[in-house]
Amino acid sequence: MNIFVFETSLEASQYAYDLVAKALESGANTFGLATGSTPEELYSIIRDSDLDFTDAKAVNLDEYYGLPADNDQSYAYFMKKHLFDAKPFAQTHIPNGTATDVEKEIEDYNTILSENPVDLQILGIGSNGHIGFNEPGSPFDSKTRLVDLTDETIQANKRNFESEADVPKKAFSMGIGSILESKQIVLMAFGENKAKAVKETVHGKVTPDVPASVLKNHSNTVILLDKAAASQLDPSDYEVIS
Repeated sequence: MNIFVFETSLEASQYAYDLVAKALESGANTFGLATGSTPEELYSIIRDSDLDFTDAKAVNLDEYYGLPADNDQSYAYFMKKHLFDAKPFAQTHIPNGTATDVEKEIEDYNTILSENPVDLQILGIGSNGHIGFNEPGSPFDSKTRLVDLTDETIQANKRNFESEADVPKKAFSMGIGSILESKQIVLMAFGENKAKAVKETVHGKVTPDVPASVLKNHSNTVILLDKAAASQLDPSDYEVIS
């Protein structure tokens, strides 16, 4: 893993933008996208850029189970607001949070991923080390599936809902096995609350207990951190970009 540390999350996001732009210029066709607060600055930079994704495809990591696409807390809504309305793609794929046939939705999404190999995958990381909604204990060979969210994840996400009772308890998630098939992975982590998970990812053993630790087995992973998220690493672990 190549680890780069920046003074601010905005500087890290600009570096991520440069990687996206380089991939697009080099012919990347399919981009794996994440949601949540971590990629918001990246998407803002992309929105204000002249990058053209009209010939590219997007596949998203996950979606809350039970939320329709027009719910303002759904990840479909998030992506339209933060990226797709301003930067249309030839195709966009996000699991259907209200699918009545769960097994068919899973099968269909796995087919989409197999037919559209991801050239560059954007990832965040949960405070418990999850990537996508692959919570601790997720098999490293897992594909898209419906997962139960841990209490830690529910607590972290409740800030976006009126009450904890409104937070979905399940989600569709691209599996770790699918994530590892991406040609390039860019993981971003910002803030002190991510520092422990980053340390366990970098220094801990590769274990399903820390899902992100498997990225050490990937041949082309870049980790972009602000100073707070890197605070528990040794300076020899990373390169400072200024």
